[in-house]
Amino acid sequence: MDALKNVADEDLVVLYAEGNNEAFDVLLNRYEKRIFSYIYFIVHSQELAEDIFQDTFVKAIVTIRQGKYTENGRFQAWLTRIAHNLIIDYFRQEKNENLVSNDDSGVDLLNNIHLSEKTVEHDIIEGQIRDDIRALVKLLPDNQREVVRMRFYQNLSFKEIAEVTGVSINTALGRMRYAILNLRRLAEERDIVLTVD
Repeated sequence: MDALKNVADEDLVVLYAEGNNEAFDVLLNRYEKRIFSYIYFIVHSQELAEDIFQDTFVKAIVTIRQGKYTENGRFQAWLTRIAHNLIIDYFRQEKNENLVSNDDSGVDLLNNIHLSEKTVEHDIIEGQIRDDIRALVKLLPDNQREVVRMRFYQNLSFKEIAEVTGVSINTALGRMRYAILNLRRLAEERDIVLTVD
C-alpha cells in the first residue's frame, strides 16, 4: 500500500476498477476524515454519520466497479456530492429538511464585528443572535439554506459549493445573495436585531 500513497486519485480509481483493492484503501485513507467530518457536521449524530459515511463509500465502490465513474479530476468533490445526496435523501425521508445548526459555532452570518472585550451580557446577546439566525435560516428556501450552511458552517468556497451542488458558481453566488437578503427581510419582519451594540 505504501507504493500507492503518492499515486493520483484518478490513477487509484483506475487501479481499483482493475481489481487492485489496495488502491481503494489508499483513497479511503486519504478522504475518510474529511468526508466523515462533512457528514457529521450536518447530521450531528455519530451513529447516523457513520451510516451515511459507509453508504457513501459503498456507493462509490459500486459505481467504480460498474465502470460508471467518470474521471473529471475531482474525486473528493465526487465523494462529497455522494455524501451530500445521501444526507438530503435521509432528511427527505424523515420529513425534516432543517439541516442547519449553529450550535455554539460562533458563526456570524451577517458580517457583524465582534467586540474585543466580551462580557457575560455580550455572550448572552450573541447566543440569542445565533438562536435567532438559526431560526431564520430554517425559514429560507432549501437551495438558499443549503448554500448558507456550506459557506458559513463548513467554510466551503463558492467553487466547492458549485461542485457539490452541481450548479454554476454564479448560481451559488446568487443563492447566497438572495439568502442574505431574505435573512435581513425576515429579521425586519420579526423585529429581530442581529447585531451586538
